[in-house]
Amino acid sequence: MSQVHVKSPQHCAKRRLETEKLYKKLFYGFSTVLLSFLSFIFLIWLILHPTKPEHALKETNIYQLNLSGPHLLNSTIQLTLLSTNPNQKVGIYYDQLQVYASYKGQQITADTSLPPFYQGHQDANLLTASLIGSLLPVAPSFGYEVVLDKTAGKFVLSLIINGQLRWKVGTWVSGRYRFNVNCVAIMPFGPSIPSGPLSSKHGTQCSTTV
Repeated sequence: MSQVHVKSPQHCAKRRLETEKLYKKLFYGFSTVLLSFLSFIFLIWLILHPTKPEHALKETNIYQLNLSGPHLLNSTIQLTLLSTNPNQKVGIYYDQLQVYASYKGQQITADTSLPPFYQGHQDANLLTASLIGSLLPVAPSFGYEVVLDKTAGKFVLSLIINGQLRWKVGTWVSGRYRFNVNCVAIMPFGPSIPSGPLSSKHGTQCSTTV
């Protein structure tokens, strides 16, 4: 004859209690590991959270700004820009850089590409670009706006940089982030200004967004 084992209600309740304790231990263990991992990531982020790069316009020269017909513009502009990485532990890869000049909201040069480069901790790089526009369409009011600026004695030019960068911490490199740099150059302009290119050699801090 085979034996029949009958479990008492107390025995079943004890097994259920042990199972619940096991699940609770697993849950608490997993929660502890996850919380520790997230805390570690947050701590690293607090320590290494990168500060956005800084840019300053050092020099701007306008060699050509002529209308060909009523609405087509030819332009030649040279700029020198100082790019600085203020981070002590974070490097920056600049993957794409597109530069152009703008006057009163109108783009007056074609986009010019700058070569990609790496910027080490607290490094600074001097960037130069030649911006050229050939028969670019402009608003009918362009010539009138230039005359007004000449009467006011100053010419205000915006220089825009759009690009992508990556942060580097040790051997880890982040994904790409879009960034924008907006610089303003103010140049003396008027009948009393000697002939030659319009120039601005006063350092101007640019706004940078990432």
